[in-house]
Parts: sequence; C-alpha cells; structure tokens
Amino acid sequence: MRENPVSPESPDGDWNIQKARATYNIDRWGAGYFDIDDDGHVVARPLQEKGAAVDVTDVIDEAKARGLKLPLLIRFQDILRHRVQALNEAFRASIAEFHFKGSYRGVFPIKVNQLREVVEEILDAGRPYNFGLEVGSKPELYIGMALQDQPGSLIICNGYKDVAFIKLALQGIKLGKKVIMVVEKLEELRQIILVSKQVGVEPMIGIRARLLSKGAGKWAESGGENAKFGLSTAELLAATSLLQKENLTHCFKLLHFHIGSQVPDILTVKRAVQEAGRFYAKLHKMGFPIEFVDVGGGLGVDYDGSRSAFDSSTNYSLQEYTNDVVYYLGDVCNAEKVPHPDIISESGRALVAHHSLLIVDVFGSIDKTPPGLELQYGLGGEGENHLVKELLYIRDNLGRLNKLEGYHDALERKEDAHQMFTLGMLELPEKAKIETLYWEICEKVVASFKGQSYVPEEIRKLEDSLGHQYLCNFSVFQSLLDHWALGQLFPIMPISRLNERPTQEGTLVDITCDSDGQINKFVDLPGVRDTLPMHELKPSGEGHEAYHLGFFLMGAYQDIMGDLHNLFGRVNEVHVFLEPDEPAGYYVEEVIEGNTIIQCLSAVQYDELELKRQMKAQVDAAIKSDRLKPNEAMRLLDDYERGLKDYTYLTF
Repeated sequence: MRENPVSPESPDGDWNIQKARATYNIDRWGAGYFDIDDDGHVVARPLQEKGAAVDVTDVIDEAKARGLKLPLLIRFQDILRHRVQALNEAFRASIAEFHFKGSYRGVFPIKVNQLREVVEEILDAGRPYNFGLEVGSKPELYIGMALQDQPGSLIICNGYKDVAFIKLALQGIKLGKKVIMVVEKLEELRQIILVSKQVGVEPMIGIRARLLSKGAGKWAESGGENAKFGLSTAELLAATSLLQKENLTHCFKLLHFHIGSQVPDILTVKRAVQEAGRFYAKLHKMGFPIEFVDVGGGLGVDYDGSRSAFDSSTNYSLQEYTNDVVYYLGDVCNAEKVPHPDIISESGRALVAHHSLLIVDVFGSIDKTPPGLELQYGLGGEGENHLVKELLYIRDNLGRLNKLEGYHDALERKEDAHQMFTLGMLELPEKAKIETLYWEICEKVVASFKGQSYVPEEIRKLEDSLGHQYLCNFSVFQSLLDHWALGQLFPIMPISRLNERPTQEGTLVDITCDSDGQINKFVDLPGVRDTLPMHELKPSGEGHEAYHLGFFLMGAYQDIMGDLHNLFGRVNEVHVFLEPDEPAGYYVEEVIEGNTIIQCLSAVQYDELELKRQMKAQVDAAIKSDRLKPNEAMRLLDDYERGLKDYTYLTF
C-alpha cells in the first residue's frame, strides 16, 4: 500500500537497520553470511564474523565496469570453502563427543551444481578431509574421474548404470580410486559382476536399501517403500546370496539409503538412521564386512529463517544433524555389538545453496492507480454517469462512512459497470473513471484498517490485490525453476535503500510472455506472505534510478536446471574471492558471460550463417524493389548480425 515515502534526507525515526533485518528475516536465513550495513546495503560475509564484509552494490558496479549487464549471478567462492569446512568439522565434533570409532568421508553430489569452478573449489577445500564426489550419470562420472586425481579418492556412483558406465567405474578402480557402484536394482548387480569379470577388476559394490522411513516436504516421495531407487528387504537378501555365490562378499563395501532432499524435520533423520543402522548390523553379522554407511542427502537449508519443519525450512542445525547421525548409528552398532562403520553423507544443498546470489534490476511497475493519470470529473459529479457520481460520493465522504460498507458499495458499482459495458450501455471514458475511482476507494479503505488489531479477511485479500507488480529483468524459468515447478521459497529483498522504510507491497513479474513468470509467494516467519515490502521507484532522467533485487540461496540446482523458455539463456556471472590486500577486501577472480542470442538459437538448431543468409536475401530483395535504400539496408543487416551477439535479456 502507498504510504508517505521516507527519504534518506529526512530519516524516519521509527525505522532503522534492525527493523530492516527483521522485515526481510536476513539475520535468520542469512546464516551469518549476509547482513545489512549502516548505509542500508546488503553485504556478504563469506567467513561469517571471522572475515571481511563485501558490499554487494560494489560488486555490481565492478561487474558493470567490466561490461556485464544484469541479470547477474554473484558467486562467493569463500562461502563454498566455509561450508565444506563447517560440515566436516561438525561431523568430527560429533564423532569425538559420542566416541564413534569410524570416520567421516563426505561426498559432493555433482548434480546439485555441476559448474567446474564450484566442484573444484569444493574438492580443494575438502582435500584435508578426504572429501569425495557423488555422480549419478556417465557425464558426471567423466567429471569425477578427471577431478578426483589422488589415489584412494572417493567416488560414489548412484543412478541406473549401463555397461559403459560400469566399465568406466572399473577403470577408476584400476587407477587406484575408491569408486563404489551403488546397486539400484537387482539386475544391475548381475551386470556389474558380469562386466567386472570381463574387465578383470574386482568391483567395489554398494547397495541402496529401500527403507520404510521416508522424508517429509516436497521431496518426500524419493524415499520410502515406493521409492524409485533401491532394493526391498527381499531383494537385498537375494543380492547378498548372489554375492556369496560369486565369492564376492568382500566386495560389498557400502550400505546406502536416501530419504529425500531438503528434509525439514530432524525426527525423520533419527528414524531413518536407526533403521539403516539395523540393516548394517544384520548384514555385518551375516559375514559382509561393510566399511561405509552412506546416509544420502537430505540435510536441509533454512530458506525462510523460521527454523521450523515447514517445507522451505529446517527445525535443526547442522550440528544437531551430525550429532543425530553419529549418535543413533553408534547406538545401534553398540547394541548389536558390531564395528562402527565410516560415515558418508551426500549433502549437496547445504554446501552450495548459500554461495550464489542473483541480482536483477526492476525496470517498472504495474499499478492499479498509476500516477500521472489525470481524469477530469464534472464539478460535484455534474454531467457524469450515475455510477461515477455514486463512486465520487463514496470516495469523497469515506471518512464519515462505514469503511467496510463503503467498500461493498464500491464493489457493487464496479460490477454493475462491468455488466453495462458488456451489454453496450457504457462507453470507455465512463468505464475508465469507474475503475479508477473503485481502486482509489479501495486504497483508502485498506489504509483505514492499518494498525488495527483486527482486519477482516476480505480487507487483507484486498490489500494483496492492491499490491504493485514490479517488472524484473529475468526469467523465472531460467533462474528460479524450483519456485515455478515446486513452489520452493527463496529469500528475496532489495540490496540497497534498506535505511529507508519500504513503502509499497508488491509481487514480481519476469520478462517472459507467460503468466506463470511471476513470484507471488515470499518467505515470512509466520508462514508465507503474498507480497514483498519494496520501495517506490525514484525517477531519474527519462527512466528511474536503478533499483536492484537480490535472490538469495540460489546455489543448489537453480544454476543447472533452468530452461530456455522464450530463449532467455544463462545469466552473466562473477566469482568473488576475499583478499585482504585489495582495497575493497575482495577481488573478482573470474567472469563468465551469459548466453548470447545466437548461442540460445543454436541450442534449438538455428544456424548463424543460415540466418544471416536468409536476412541478406530479404534485404537484397528490398533494395531491388526500392523499399530500402542501399545504405539503409546495409545498416539494417549490420544491426541484425551484431544483435545476434547480444545478451538475451533486456538492456536499459
């Protein structure tokens, strides 16, 4: 809703940085990596309180100075390193506290973010911890084979496998790597045994058990007895019989389970670990010297800061998660009197979500009562349609009327006008006046309920419908696919002007020609809010002063899963490293330019040379028919060819 805007020159004594933090929950979902400085700018703290703060607006200015346009993805590589260290140190602390006899060997699931710089940074940070990789396809295994270059380095192979996949994994064993193929179905085990005999290499085998325990939230169905992957108890026994028959019991190295991504409730983890621990213990007693228990993924990220069992949150900390995994697995092993295994986890989301931030520019808004519309009314409604007269009376006398009744009367007049227009009984000027007056009345009604202890439900809905639609230069389908497909919430907020009170509520719409290209659900502590607090756009010259929004915790899946709806491609990105010797405390280590128009066209089988040839043929024909002069025609052709190299997003 519109209120009197607060300018930086006349600060609102009732607004401060702490209120800005609370409004956007940044001090909760930010996990210590993001904050607001005294100038009202969002800052990144890649090492949390132990390192320097990076002003995000400075990074944007640096990117623009290098010729990059928005939307822009900023990667804070030091956050990746910090997350790897935090995960490993948390497991080490739990192992020490509960006197667990095994060790921790984490792996990063490449599917969560396949970008080379991300994978290499994680492996480099994880080298002191013998950190490994998890792959789920042949292309990902090719990555793992090349990047895991040390003897004994760990690669977990999940997903369905063909002969070529199995052969490549066995070649990794020949090279001295610890490449463990996780059996997803019984037929796969038979094929692994057959191919290993042909190649002459003993396989390292893991088996995924299909637990009855399953997760909660949006990805719950990836676990449980109806899961896509894994062996039932009967199939597990058949697999062990086959291994015994083939004298390969010593090749059964790992027991695996997975209860789903983004597990919000720690009780789910407790139950699953206890169940899997029993499987491990019983198998060990049957003579299978299993070395590893792989607890899969599921370690969640608190996207909304509520620290609850809500889908986009978690009701546990990293340390609580590692404590429960270590404690309950050790407890079962002690009760069953079997050795403690080494623990593997595939915590991809928790490692990479925080490190990347998408910046988009807001280039306009769609308002119910746009400023600058000067509709002229007759004095006292003289000469106006009777509906216009009645709405003018309600608007001008609302202060002494019952507000809810005034709103109901205005709504009735608006609906009457719609019927009259449909029947041809109302002209466009009258329709425009009626709609404008209706929304002006609605704004006054909603404003009258501000601060009241009780606000009727219909007024709350009316307030949402009055929210502005902010036009943002990005594609939901390319950059925020999980929001569109699954309703996943991501923290979103302005990255500057946070020392000013946000005076408007709005939703976000992207630049695709699709009605689904919008964001109208935002993180909030009590639940989910339908609008985002934002600032009024400031005029500047022919347009408005730059206003940027940040989309946070974007590092997991969003970077790789985007599609080419409307042929909007990958966005520009910069990689930021902390550096104390630099004046700003950081430097931009790498720039990766987003897709050009021709790159996106090539992805859908358009050839650059053929497009140019077809355009040239049309230009030549236009010259011959005197529709274009030769110089004009050549400029048109040059513009077309040069434009093929442009960024796919809008340029302002």
